Amino acid sequence: MKETSFSLLILTAVLFLSSCSGSKKVAYFQNIDKVDLAASRGLYDAHIMPKDLLNIIVNTTDPQAAAPFNLGSGTFVGTDNQKVIGNVSALNYLVDNKGDINFPVIGKVHVGGLTKGECEDLIRNRLVPYLAKTENPVVTVRMASFHVTVAGEVRNPGVFPVTTEKMSIIEALAQAGDLTIYGKRDNVILLREKADGEKEYHRLNLNDANLINSPYYYLQQNDVLYVEPNKVQSQNSSIGNSTTLWFSFVGIVTSVASLLVNVLR
Repeated sequence: MKETSFSLLILTAVLFLSSCSGSKKVAYFQNIDKVDLAASRGLYDAHIMPKDLLNIIVNTTDPQAAAPFNLGSGTFVGTDNQKVIGNVSALNYLVDNKGDINFPVIGKVHVGGLTKGECEDLIRNRLVPYLAKTENPVVTVRMASFHVTVAGEVRNPGVFPVTTEKMSIIEALAQAGDLTIYGKRDNVILLREKADGEKEYHRLNLNDANLINSPYYYLQQNDVLYVEPNKVQSQNSSIGNSTTLWFSFVGIVTSVASLLVNVLR
């Protein structure tokens, strides 16, 4: 009886310690109360990179004045047989490997490395000489191809568009349904391609709140997040279906043998 109680005590202690150890590996931002977040101040702006697809539209008080710069806009004929601009839609511009786009009338514009606001100001200044002095053009730029990829031990891996041109690593993982219980929280891999085509990778620890201060907390367009499986999942995947069936068969045989022994005693 004493031996049974002692065994149950040991088992309970082991389960308690293992649960404490497991929670330390699962919880995000564990040291958040001790981290100085001053370094994370400031708003994030994405920068335009080669192969980005930009939606650009020009608006003026006189719609016809903006027409040459909006080659993707719709038109309809008014009652006086004059062509009037209507249903203006943005035209897509693919940024080439040098960071340039070919814009109507004004020609080649270097936009690589600029934020959306900087790109809008640049194009606006290039447009002014072609417009009447009374015009104050408004240029709107959107990154149409901004997306990130999340793969590995998450519930819903996939490619996710970023309409706000700003997404943190936590938001991306949330879009993918968060990590499964088998995903490594302390070793998430970020794959990134820089503007010159060079590839780089970074290992990120979701358990550490210092991640918020990291330059990799906000994702760039085309970033890839890969969540590695932990040892339990890796070991499970190494066991094939035949091995699983074999263990099941052995378990059944053992149970039947034990039952026969007890009956025949």
